[in-house]
Amino acid sequence: MEITAAMVKQLRDSTGVGMMDCKKALAETNGDMDAAIDWLRTRGLAKAAKKADRVAAEGLVGVVTAGTKAAAVEVNSETDFVARNEQFQNIVETVSKLAIDADSDVVKLGEMPFPGTGHSVSAELTEAIAKIGENMNLRRTETVSVNDGVVESYVHNAVKPGMGKIGILVALESTGDKAALSAFGKQLAMHIAAAQPQAISPDELDQEVVARERAIILEQVKESGKPAEIAEKMVEGRMRKYFEEVTLLSQVFVIDGETKVGDAIKNAEKDAGAPIKLTKFVRYALGEGIEKAESDFAAEVAATAGTK
Repeated sequence: MEITAAMVKQLRDSTGVGMMDCKKALAETNGDMDAAIDWLRTRGLAKAAKKADRVAAEGLVGVVTAGTKAAAVEVNSETDFVARNEQFQNIVETVSKLAIDADSDVVKLGEMPFPGTGHSVSAELTEAIAKIGENMNLRRTETVSVNDGVVESYVHNAVKPGMGKIGILVALESTGDKAALSAFGKQLAMHIAAAQPQAISPDELDQEVVARERAIILEQVKESGKPAEIAEKMVEGRMRKYFEEVTLLSQVFVIDGETKVGDAIKNAEKDAGAPIKLTKFVRYALGEGIEKAESDFAAEVAATAGTK
């Protein structure tokens, strides 16, 4: 029997399962819709779909380096309990290694074969959802590389080597001594974890964010009643302070608490014996930007019991 797109859509709408799995279910059951639903349920896929609307803001950030290339991934779960689950940790570890070749493309990473299973990364997560009983998702990935130099990583609150709550990658392009570069790169990664820079320099900041910050400062200055000429100088002064706080090169290096990061890089060049260019950094903090639903647990219990 021919499996049409309309049939696949109908099955997807009724189960919430992905298109490819729906197509396979219909093919296996010769287009019988009810049998296809049962086929999905027996494999835990329909069960997994029911959990897909739950907020998954916990989980783990994984980082891995391979020579002059490195990758970071974030895989989310609903609870921190699952993040401590060995099966979940093994998935994150494997996905991190695969991410080296995903070129910062999370869709590509999800479609890559999961070793030893005969199916994709996304399918492996779907199976894990059914077994563990929580929603999970592969949220994002990013790779960094250098032609000559080092890529260093750091994980804060690590639960295992290479995975934890905050993952950092730092790319330093240089022909200098690799041991010196590596030591400095590790320090720089730790600084980024603590100081949370938004970009390397002001030019790399999101210009919409900069414009919004300037508008806020301008309104604050206007309320002070200062003359226009003085107000403009105040705005520029506060914007300089803003750039110093959020751009990496202008931040005070947390390792010594005195030197600007830009100057710390120049100092590191003496140890490395060659110029150093910080080409890129990645900072993944688990769950950042995910809106978590606030709930009143007592009210939920009362509602379940049928009381007010």
